[in-house]
Amino acid sequence: MKSITAATMINVFNGTTNFSTLIGAFLCDTYFGRYKTLGFATVASFMGLLLIQLTAAIKKLHPPSCGSGEIDTCKGATAGQLAFLLTGFGSLIVGAAGIRPCNLAFGADQFNPETESGKRGINSFFNWYFFTFTFAQLVSLTLIVYVQSNVSWAIGLGIPAILMLISCALFFMGSKMYVKVKATGSPVTSLIQVIVVAIKKRSLKPPEQPWLSLFNYVPPSSINSKLPYSEQFRFLDKAAIVTPGDEINPDGSATDPWKLCTMQQVEEVKCLFRVIPIWIAALIYYLVMVQQNTYAVFQAQQSNRRLGNSNFKIPAASYTVFLMLSMTIWIPIYDRIVVPFLQRLTGKEGGITVLQRMGIGIFLSIITMLVSALVEGRRRTIALTKPTLGVEPRRGAISSMSGLWLIPQLTLTGLVEAFAAIGQVEFYYKQFPENMRSIGGSLLYCGMGGSSYLSSFLISVIHRTTKGAATGNWLPEDLNKGRLDYFYYTIAAIEVLNFGYFLVCARWYRYKGTGKDDTLEEKIGSTQSGKTIA
Repeated sequence: MKSITAATMINVFNGTTNFSTLIGAFLCDTYFGRYKTLGFATVASFMGLLLIQLTAAIKKLHPPSCGSGEIDTCKGATAGQLAFLLTGFGSLIVGAAGIRPCNLAFGADQFNPETESGKRGINSFFNWYFFTFTFAQLVSLTLIVYVQSNVSWAIGLGIPAILMLISCALFFMGSKMYVKVKATGSPVTSLIQVIVVAIKKRSLKPPEQPWLSLFNYVPPSSINSKLPYSEQFRFLDKAAIVTPGDEINPDGSATDPWKLCTMQQVEEVKCLFRVIPIWIAALIYYLVMVQQNTYAVFQAQQSNRRLGNSNFKIPAASYTVFLMLSMTIWIPIYDRIVVPFLQRLTGKEGGITVLQRMGIGIFLSIITMLVSALVEGRRRTIALTKPTLGVEPRRGAISSMSGLWLIPQLTLTGLVEAFAAIGQVEFYYKQFPENMRSIGGSLLYCGMGGSSYLSSFLISVIHRTTKGAATGNWLPEDLNKGRLDYFYYTIAAIEVLNFGYFLVCARWYRYKGTGKDDTLEEKIGSTQSGKTIA
């Protein structure tokens, strides 16, 4: 394939996998439960990896070698070969749709939030999950990529398939030990009912004491925590106002849920509405992560990537390993040293609240962009004023600045993710109603997908507006002729505004089940009902 075709296919694949998590989460929470969804998804992932491995291992499933390497001699894939490859991608999308939103929630389900050890276990689980996840990525970007590039694509693609097969076996071996929370029907239906009924009853006068007068029936089979009344989004309260035309069943439930909703349903919708502004802030902060996985690689390509006086060059794409190393090293330190210290200092579980943790990450994202801009300015100045080290094909002159200067910005990016991304996942898990936790888990990936699209839009706008500027195009193929540092400063400015927006949202936010900002960790689980075990 031509590089632009391959890049487009990968971008579509990545975007689809991120947004498919919404469908997987909906099916999980509505019909199958997390255990069955994960079981099906792990098998689908294995099948996808196996199919892609076969495209490399079997000659008839891939085009012949290009021979001399000239484009004219390359023979493209047949329709059948391409269909086989896309089937593998499709299986991976199905696997990602089930695994990504469910695995964290399923893991956290194994802890009892009503005990002190269980609450500590949930907090620690999120940290160690990201530690192992990042370590796995390190292995993928080093060992497996080396095998694919220097030994054999068939072997390099076979290793992940074998590991996924082992993963499937281990998952099903533990079946009898798991806590399995049953699916309780569509949480989305309940959400829509509240909005529809609130609109129908919009002309009603709000009650003076809603916590006493609103319809407050809770089904005995509900797995959700019983939520106290909260003042925010009071217009939704009208959905739970009992009118003369509303009929009540003998068991206390509403005869028609499309005419009368419960206060519990209303509070669950309020939980979702409160999360959305925080999610928007998280979507914008992730712009920083997107740049470090794209333009930082381009910076590396036009930097001196040799180690000392040796001829060994660090591959440009491998510089993201420093991001993961930073995160991998910091998480155990944070979990075992920083958190206990902060707990003694503040008296709060986890040391700080999840919103404070996210806020630290968003603040660090500003610092990351400023450092990235300063490093790029230095790289470009050296390239234009001092002897260069040759030319990077299809790009430009290679600056004599060492590529190791990129490590600080990548290290900071790892810390950003350690604070903001992990805090974000923990936040969604704790703040969504229990029957919507898989949907909450999918928000992280939807945010990643949204950030990628937002980054593409921003790049397009920068291209268009700077094309005829006196400074020239900021983002040309040859970074020496552009002003990537200005682009980084622009994102830093956006992140400053985002940080201010986040602080306003965090101050306004009320944690689920409480009326205060900073007491979630003390109360989480105290109002939770027992789980329904499969």
